[in-house]
Amino acid sequence: MKIIIIRHGDPDYKNDTLTSVGKIEAEYLKRHVIKENVKSVYCSILGRARDTAQPILDALSINATYCDWLQEFSNEQVLLPYASESDLCWDILPEYINTLKNIYHPTLWKEEDFIKNSNVPKNYDYVIENLDKMLANHGYVRDGFNYKVEKGNHDTIVLVCHFGVTAVLLSHLLNCSPYTIWQHVCTAPTAVTTIYTEERKKGVALMRCASIGDVSHLLENGLEPSFSGRFCECFEDDTRH
Repeated sequence: MKIIIIRHGDPDYKNDTLTSVGKIEAEYLKRHVIKENVKSVYCSILGRARDTAQPILDALSINATYCDWLQEFSNEQVLLPYASESDLCWDILPEYINTLKNIYHPTLWKEEDFIKNSNVPKNYDYVIENLDKMLANHGYVRDGFNYKVEKGNHDTIVLVCHFGVTAVLLSHLLNCSPYTIWQHVCTAPTAVTTIYTEERKKGVALMRCASIGDVSHLLENGLEPSFSGRFCECFEDDTRH
């Protein structure tokens, strides 16, 4: 099976939709995705994801399953020592990360004080439990670090969502801390992340990532990826700190 995870197009966060650039990105994305053997589309309930998915759905004449567990992982607030109020759990200064012993451990990251005293573990578990339910419906049942194959297939399933929750999905599928993804990876708007099941032994599937944040559908049309989600390359840059 092939799992495609897509971040929404360039966002108009205020109105929870896409900017004019985001709509162009979604069109180029559609041309890319409809070449796939898409079996099912799962989409976040938020507007910017729905607006990104709609051109694909229209082109394929299919409906999406809208999932609250695919909405942005943005209600999960934490209070950090250097902050005066709670903020997003996945927006942490690098210098503070250096003081945390277990933040990159695949399971012990939940034991860091600022995390265990928040709703992050509960909501993280909600996402991955629903992810595994969805995968089980497609024939792959979680078994330790891998998946038991109950019905192997070559289907392609598409998830249209957001960067923050993408990191949660990837951390579970790839067996790592979500902070590995949140801190060190950025997927641009409409970026495509592709994961395959690999069955080296009959009945045992490993999830293996073939690409993260592919934006070739934008570049081949002469469109630079949007900056949303990134920080400046140099502190003196007049971009985003």
